[in-house]
Amino acid sequence: MTTTYHLPGIHVTETYVDVPLDWDDPGSPSIEVFVRELVDPARVSDDLPLLTYLQGGPGGANPRPLRRDGWLDEALADYRVVLVDQRGTGRSHPLEAADVEPLGGEAGADLLALFRADSIVRDLEHVRTTRYGGRRWATLAQSYGGFLTLTYLSLAPEALAACYVCGGIPGTPPRASEVYARTFDRVAQKTAELYRRFPDDAAAVGRIADVLSQQEVLLPDGDRLTVHRFQSLGIDLGMKPGHERLHWLIEKAFTRPGRLSTGFLQDAMSLTSSAGGPLFWTLQESIYGDPESGPTGWAAQQARDARPEFDPDRRPLLFTGEMAFPWMFDEVRLLRGFRDAVHSLAARSAWTPLYDADRLAASQVPLAAAVYFDDMFVDAGLQLDSLSRIGNAQYWVTNEFEHDGIGSGRTFTALRELVRDRGGETR
Repeated sequence: MTTTYHLPGIHVTETYVDVPLDWDDPGSPSIEVFVRELVDPARVSDDLPLLTYLQGGPGGANPRPLRRDGWLDEALADYRVVLVDQRGTGRSHPLEAADVEPLGGEAGADLLALFRADSIVRDLEHVRTTRYGGRRWATLAQSYGGFLTLTYLSLAPEALAACYVCGGIPGTPPRASEVYARTFDRVAQKTAELYRRFPDDAAAVGRIADVLSQQEVLLPDGDRLTVHRFQSLGIDLGMKPGHERLHWLIEKAFTRPGRLSTGFLQDAMSLTSSAGGPLFWTLQESIYGDPESGPTGWAAQQARDARPEFDPDRRPLLFTGEMAFPWMFDEVRLLRGFRDAVHSLAARSAWTPLYDADRLAASQVPLAAAVYFDDMFVDAGLQLDSLSRIGNAQYWVTNEFEHDGIGSGRTFTALRELVRDRGGETR
């Protein structure tokens, strides 16, 4: 079935497309991927170029627009915008712990492995060929969407008119250990910046951690709030205005000395429960799984173990960032059902390849990337190293934005100008 309706300044069409769960198994059961198309209401019948948005994650559904603004406003002036929820997210066969837990470790890991970038790109290709007659489309990628972009360029470059990437060029070949060797240092810098800007927060964070280490503090859903779970709130320091949001959360922590407020606990639960996207932490390290790299082996935990300054008993307490840890699958109730499968994934060495170095080097598809110099999630040095080995790639390095610079409404503009000045998109 196809549904149409209007949002302010946007005509919306929605449909589902069937794809195989396992693209390499002809007998695989089918799943549905959800496609939402956006177009300027005055141009519904126009023959517009296509732009598909590759959302961040892993495990992130496509944006649900409330209004016409930011990059979407610019895109709708020229493109028909296609939003395909990545498999396992949004309305595309959403995957939850209840689907994985009964399978056990190895079979559960086999299922999760079918939700990596190679499967997502093959889903996109099926949508492009069946819904849009095989026309080329441009891609606009946020964060993990850039990982998908390089997989797309490796598997089906002929499908792409141009690629625009915001803070999301992976290291190639991908190595989780190298990623966390760099990003732990960056999150320590972001924590120091929090305490520099808000001098009372270091002591306040220490008081919160002392209460959590000395008492059993329960969140509204019954999970225990441990110090390391509290530290994981630092993921917001990689966004703007994340420092301010964390500061205001710290401010409301205590209603009485030694007693954490219900408002603080409610917010901490919401921010760390994974309710909105359980695949984010579940697949976090498997996006670096590669035949050349071996097991990911809980690389973030190994990096943390080598850094005593992140110990929960140290003061001032350091926060952590976009790092998946084994404790998450014991302590967060919505993730516990993934535990055995995720441990099996961490030990896995037989991965399908995601990137073809030769194809990337020979690529003629225009690629423009925004590299955020202080990015806490995707290291700028690794991005620039990979870009140096991708054909027809350009980049713009800036410290004006954090990892969410795509929301500025100017980042997409700058990337389009880079491609335009080199001859424009491929038709």
